[in-house]
Amino acid sequence: MKKSLIALSSILMLVGTASAQKVAFEEYDLDNGLHVILHNDQSAPVVITSVMYHVGSKDENPERTGFAHFFEHLLFEGTENIKRGEWFKIVTANGGTNNANTSEDRTFYFEVFPSNSLEIGLWMESERLMHPVINQIGVDTQNEVVKEEKRLRVDNQPYGSLIAEVKKNMFKVHPYRWAPIGSMEHLDAATLAEFQAFNKKFYSPNNAVLVVAGQIDIAQTKAWIQKYFGPIPRGEKITKQTFVEEPITETIRARYEDPNIQIPMVVASYRTPSMKTRDARILDMISTYLSNGKSSKLYKKIVDDKKMALQIGAFNYSQEDYGQYILYGMPQGTATSEDLIKEIDEEIVKIQNELISEKDFQKLQNIYENNYVNNNASVEGVAENLASFYLLYGDVNLINTEIEMYRSITREEIKNTAKKYLNPNQRLILDYVPGKDKAQN
Repeated sequence: MKKSLIALSSILMLVGTASAQKVAFEEYDLDNGLHVILHNDQSAPVVITSVMYHVGSKDENPERTGFAHFFEHLLFEGTENIKRGEWFKIVTANGGTNNANTSEDRTFYFEVFPSNSLEIGLWMESERLMHPVINQIGVDTQNEVVKEEKRLRVDNQPYGSLIAEVKKNMFKVHPYRWAPIGSMEHLDAATLAEFQAFNKKFYSPNNAVLVVAGQIDIAQTKAWIQKYFGPIPRGEKITKQTFVEEPITETIRARYEDPNIQIPMVVASYRTPSMKTRDARILDMISTYLSNGKSSKLYKKIVDDKKMALQIGAFNYSQEDYGQYILYGMPQGTATSEDLIKEIDEEIVKIQNELISEKDFQKLQNIYENNYVNNNASVEGVAENLASFYLLYGDVNLINTEIEMYRSITREEIKNTAKKYLNPNQRLILDYVPGKDKAQN
């Protein structure tokens, strides 16, 4: 009874904390189509200015892959009013930091400044959108930067091609079949006119969301946003192409040789629905149940107890159109990749045929309550979540309500979702093995 009361007390504390974490925001549109979201947080004298564009690697020409990621770098080159090489100097001189990242679905730029430098951040992001300088010297410079990044993070990184190899085999028609880093041959072959056309098409106010979060004065912030972003002309309407993959009905077998590794890895990957669906959230919970921490089902059984693997894991790789549910393991001793798949499958079959225990289910609920609080614990996290929920999910208030979806998931749904998606005839088995050195791009 005492343990039950302690557990109940912990749950109530988490729920109470989550409720107190509700993110207040205001949103509106400028005449040019730019969506604006403001979040006032007076707890610290910092502010983040961020712009997320609805363009990622899935929007590229199959013969010109890597453009979206390339622009993540290129749009720091300078503008008509920020000379080449001056961007980072301005940020640093004003006590700020900045960065950007690209996925299959979107590109995100942001600056974090002391709150008294908000106007500078807004001006800089408006400059990136209104007056970018895209010339041959910038393209050539960033081409070398991207090549070096690919060498470091992919070509010479152990298991660096893992996700790319999974995607290549899981998708036949959807642009998710290539990685955001793209092809260096495609970037080398592209003309300056092609880069300029890509910028004109996708980097427009009506294809973006501006999020300002932190210690701000709402009225003053709106005035500055109108001043700097209001004059930017609306871009042409973008029509997104829809790609539909045929269901996987029998196991796909693939093999990849990586010269950077000495220990093989086996991967089982299942194609799953859009991250916007309820099923995607349930699959999140299943991956947490199977492999979150050393007390999880797969780790305890295969790594700790049976000592068949050096590492084991599962994660739901969620994306806007489709997702991939990925399980992986690194065999050790006399265990083989086939042995690991057999052990993993046994745990999946248990989920498909039996309800997980109430204790394990409550543990999952606690983890997701904690994740919710942590995800909104900084202005940077809040800004990116606000942008993502608007641009990719179509509902900004999911920043406050998505936790309710996780709370409402039942043990029966976990069982049924595992049955629906995690079957041997619906997956890829990838043998990712050591290979000989080979020429890199």
